[in-house]
Amino acid sequence: MTTDEVAAYLRIKERKVYDLVKSGKIPCTRVTGKLLFPKPLIDLWVAAETTGGAGLSLAPRPLIAAGSHDPLLAWALGESGAGIATLFDGSLGGIERYIRREALFCGFHLPPEAIAAGAGGEQGGADGDGAPKLLADAEAAAGATVVIEWARRMQGLILPVGNPARVAGLRDLVERRLTVKLRQAEAGSRMLLEALLRRAGLAPNALQSADPIARTETDAAAAVAEGLSDAAFGVESAAKRFGLAFAPLAQERYDLAIDRRDYFEPPFQALLAFARTRRFQEEAQRLGGYDVAGLGRVVFNG
Repeated sequence: MTTDEVAAYLRIKERKVYDLVKSGKIPCTRVTGKLLFPKPLIDLWVAAETTGGAGLSLAPRPLIAAGSHDPLLAWALGESGAGIATLFDGSLGGIERYIRREALFCGFHLPPEAIAAGAGGEQGGADGDGAPKLLADAEAAAGATVVIEWARRMQGLILPVGNPARVAGLRDLVERRLTVKLRQAEAGSRMLLEALLRRAGLAPNALQSADPIARTETDAAAAVAEGLSDAAFGVESAAKRFGLAFAPLAQERYDLAIDRRDYFEPPFQALLAFARTRRFQEEAQRLGGYDVAGLGRVVFNG
């Protein structure tokens, strides 16, 4: 929205809008010298500034990022100076921690098969939009939640250098009885793998697992690099880090869920500001398998 449009939307004078911009209190951007106000962020800002109501005051959340491990997010948190620690242990585990207010935000990616009907007419997962219904249902505990897109990632088979077994897909792994390093049951990557197996007409337990399970994308790729497993399922960036072969199978969206009020606080804003830098863009390209064109897009506003 333009300055006059946001003034009309908020029912305040245009001069007041300029005062809010000058004091840094209202979200805006400047394009070729012109102030613009993204409507989703204005709605979030209004919600975050809302006061009143008995029992709405909640203790601050710890500065922890929970949920699914993402190499780009882990790197950005360390480099941004946001002061947010990481506790990555799977999408579902992260959502549960977020609902219990044990994390500032959670990162997650879930295939449509793992999600009940989404809010706002959207579905979440590898090839859809939206947020899982459990976030919307849990707002009484979690607070007013907003979900933003972090990145689109390529998921597939992580294979030894040169792909000596000439693996092209999941059926090759099953028919040749190759060992596969699996993620924990709560991980979005594990759920996506099982969904892809079903879509291919294969049983979710058809793969020969290489124990123990891998807790992160990096652990899964390292097992292949060290010869402890014939293959793993994970993100392209993990394969590239170890110089391994990669067979792409699906593109997915990785989202971040955070309380509306915490969205505007300095720690999370520091992360988003860093994600807009050229350095971040270059790192996403270097890691491989990322599309960050939609980073920051609001996909759910409970």
